[in-house]
Amino acid sequence: MPQNYVPIFLFLAVVGILIPFTLAIASIIRTQSPNRVKLMPYECGIDPYDSARGRYTIRFYIVAILFVVFDVETVFLFPWAVKFKALGVFGLIEMLVFLGILIVGYVWIWKKGALEWV
Repeated sequence: MPQNYVPIFLFLAVVGILIPFTLAIASIIRTQSPNRVKLMPYECGIDPYDSARGRYTIRFYIVAILFVVFDVETVFLFPWAVKFKALGVFGLIEMLVFLGILIVGYVWIWKKGALEWV
């Protein structure tokens, strides 16, 4: 039984040696010249002019929530696809109902303008 753990211990030993080695090599190779411009936060090429703690429009949060909702709902498609033959016609009808509800919700938020950026 203990011989089964030998590859795991070898892997941990290699990782334990490799991580400090690569960090040491990187610290030797990189340049050490921090200045005000390099330490400034990068925001898509635009110079930051205000605090990052400012207020954001609610549209960012709405789009993020909608993404999570639709992403999580589409995750349910994978187990259904794996067991498609075992579920038969009942599973197909259930998935069509699920996708119908999903499409109706998508069209509704599109018509409400929740996906508009301007």
